[in-house]
Amino acid sequence: MKISNIRIENFRSIETTTFDPTDFNICVGQNNCGKTNFFEAIEFFFNGIGRGGNINDLRFKREADREILVELTFTEALHGAAQMQHEGNRTKIENVLSGNDVVTVRRSSSNPTKRKIFVNGQEVNPGTGFDAALNDFLPKFEYVNTKQYYDSVAKYGKSTPIGIMLSGVLTAILEDNEQYQQFQEKFRELFEDDDSQIKTEFENIGNRVKIHLEKQFPDCTKVKFEVSAPVFDDLLKNFETTVDDGIETSAEEKGDGMQRALMLAIIQAYADFRKTNEDLGKSFIFFIDEAELHLHPTAQRNLKNVLHQLSTHTDQVFINTHSSVFVADNYPHQTIFKVEKNNGATLITQVSDFEKPYVVFELLGGSPADLLLPRNFLIVEGQSEFELLTRVIRRFYADRPPIQIIKANGDIDQVVRTINAIEKAFIPLGASIYRDKTVIFIDQPSEQTQGGVTQFLQTHNNLQQNNQFFQLPARDIEQCYPNQPDTIYGNWRKTQADLDAVNENGEKIITGKKKKQLAKHVGENITQQQFETDLIYCFNALSRCWELAY
Repeated sequence: MKISNIRIENFRSIETTTFDPTDFNICVGQNNCGKTNFFEAIEFFFNGIGRGGNINDLRFKREADREILVELTFTEALHGAAQMQHEGNRTKIENVLSGNDVVTVRRSSSNPTKRKIFVNGQEVNPGTGFDAALNDFLPKFEYVNTKQYYDSVAKYGKSTPIGIMLSGVLTAILEDNEQYQQFQEKFRELFEDDDSQIKTEFENIGNRVKIHLEKQFPDCTKVKFEVSAPVFDDLLKNFETTVDDGIETSAEEKGDGMQRALMLAIIQAYADFRKTNEDLGKSFIFFIDEAELHLHPTAQRNLKNVLHQLSTHTDQVFINTHSSVFVADNYPHQTIFKVEKNNGATLITQVSDFEKPYVVFELLGGSPADLLLPRNFLIVEGQSEFELLTRVIRRFYADRPPIQIIKANGDIDQVVRTINAIEKAFIPLGASIYRDKTVIFIDQPSEQTQGGVTQFLQTHNNLQQNNQFFQLPARDIEQCYPNQPDTIYGNWRKTQADLDAVNENGEKIITGKKKKQLAKHVGENITQQQFETDLIYCFNALSRCWELAY
């Protein structure tokens, strides 16, 4: 049983998001974009608020009137029910499913201690006492956060994975183990037999203490010291883990990378142990925050291989990462999600193969050398062009040579665009094998920026000679969109007056965010004929980029 859809509303920085995960899911994004908030939303679904928690601290922008909602849809529900060992719980779940293989479960802030169940879009009321059956039915949730350390899983304790595994296995063995029974008998002979020297000395000490205690409490007639036979758990308190990687050393003396890898290995082994014991036949869902933490790139790649293997059977894996190693290679049933913030709200969107180099480019700080070597590059001024062209290429020109579109300034709110950003993006490519390949596409420069454009073209005169430089006939691409009425945006095409208009506070009405949204909308809805006619300058730039591609 696996998650097929995730819907989150008003949880921390996530105002609203819905997406469809697969078996192996990688979430990438910069710091403070909300990746961990996504994982904690899933933790809220499985575990609730937690002891001492305040639900208002979890609300989007801490606005008390917003209702938190975390909803997961599961497929293969009938198989999950069939694996349940508790007959009563299994019957309750099968009655709720009524033969349906898909079920949706929701937890919200209106009643955070209870979860609602939906089958075929209709809420099902299973009656009282259903929580135990639901917990037995759902996949087992394993969350490894960045605050979890090696000691929390590898030290022996009643609730640690190592402690549970050792206790569960060894208790059953020791019940009938002859050597352990002999050990217990020897212990009793040493400490409890009447002729034991140790017991005699304990009695002598007790008698001396009794004499002094009687002076304060005359009714006291006996003080006895004795040693009870040790519980097996007590014997393991000095439990230690060693790792032999050429030299056998205590795990505590290993580096952070080895300890992190060992911790993840123990958690995986613990999951395997539970599948053959109390969670027989269950599927597990692993959420691993910053999986690359402390690991060399080679170790990161090995870890990705191991985690992917987990997802090839009944388990499902979600990873948060800043590392391009987890993004670069394609694996079967793998999905990459880009996590980013827009005006303080976290957005989670699936990344296509075409967008993957862009994600790596953004993650690694914007050096074109870090890209995954496309056939050519197209440098554009800003976000609007990027959003439009990436969608148009995906929809109409997927068979053309793969190219990478680079945003020169990355700031669509910048009032005055200069050629400096274009030059900054071009210089690394101009000195590479792409020097005679890269195509540049800019808006019509203003009077203030025309001088910079002229200077740039004089410095790089080969661009015009080789037809690598293209320019819109208007100041903004929004003025070149097809003249198409739209119920949301009024009209795709905007005039200069529309773009310059401000409200009573002197703020632009068509903001950078609105331009980006319009570009996405046009890119998803424009026809190929409209693009090649109304946006002929864009099409010509793309065509030349494909023509020059390796």
